[in-house]
Amino acid sequence: MQTSPHTFPRRTLPALLAAVLMTCLLSWAGDPPAQAASVRTGITGTTVKAAAPGQPGDPNIKFVGRWDTSSSSTAYTPYWAGAYYRVGFTGRTVKLKQRNTIDLWARIDNGPVRFYDDVKGTVNLTPTALSPGNHTLQVNYQVVAGSYRGDAVFQGLVLDSGATTFAPPTPAKLVEFVGDSITVGTTSSQNARTAYGWLIGERLGVEHTQIAQGGACLVAAADGCVGLERQFTKLNPNAATPDWNFSRYRADAIVINLGTNDVGHGVSSAQFQSAYTSLLRKVRAAYPQAWIFALETFRGRFVPQTEAAVKAAVAGGDARVSFVDTTGWLGSGDLTDSVHPNDRGHRVIADRLAPVIAARIGS
Repeated sequence: MQTSPHTFPRRTLPALLAAVLMTCLLSWAGDPPAQAASVRTGITGTTVKAAAPGQPGDPNIKFVGRWDTSSSSTAYTPYWAGAYYRVGFTGRTVKLKQRNTIDLWARIDNGPVRFYDDVKGTVNLTPTALSPGNHTLQVNYQVVAGSYRGDAVFQGLVLDSGATTFAPPTPAKLVEFVGDSITVGTTSSQNARTAYGWLIGERLGVEHTQIAQGGACLVAAADGCVGLERQFTKLNPNAATPDWNFSRYRADAIVINLGTNDVGHGVSSAQFQSAYTSLLRKVRAAYPQAWIFALETFRGRFVPQTEAAVKAAVAGGDARVSFVDTTGWLGSGDLTDSVHPNDRGHRVIADRLAPVIAARIGS
């Protein structure tokens, strides 16, 4: 029987459909390929190459915080403190590709957090091979600040031959901490990892970001103090452009701890209150449903102005913002100097603040 190029003999069509169905089922049941795959888009019909497992652009790598992904095929760069990534991987070894020298912390599975000092190039994270099976990796970088100018640029992972990545478990909620060096974790043993924001996030089982920079003010100062009222909306705390794309993630709560540094930069009470009111509006515009917590600075600076800005927001119809009185939270034994909490001080803050946040977001 003759057939046209666009028809099938009636007797062979069921067999053909069965073969196609079996191919799809086998594809769905198997592990994803270890090499880059071609993906055909449904709208334009064009074919694009997906990122290979472990490389920038791999959708199985969960980047938390504000990462510059504009060079999606070669490198991802974080600019704010506390950014990290998590990924699941198979095989027994994993290496990290770094462009230039950086300090970093890495944790595999639920093992100890390991510090890697001044490493670059291909960094071996498993000098002793792991057991076969599925594993998870979390990495964060030393904060670039002061005289430290490490190159926090992620260029991908090196996996075993035939190994691949998988998406790690992802918490449903996220808390963002906005602040200065105290929120960065300056003078604590592991910087962002031992700061109260990271501790609270881990305790509540939520994702966490630290949109913070050492020395930052609320109000931008002419002498160069970075003003987070202005830079909160930016990808990079030290650049006017580009704006951060707030659709990249959604925060369920935001904690603001600003005002400690403004005193030394000639900021008046009126300027501070106006800027705090503006920041609350920007945060609300970015995260319409989030709960906003405005902390009293631990040194008690600009407290009336902070509280007044919160009261004005509530009076204006924002029912999801509150002032947090931190009076008496920290004692002299909780500080490394007169300003910065030590590891114990950050744990004290986390003990006090975590229940306050959990009560509002249900963690």
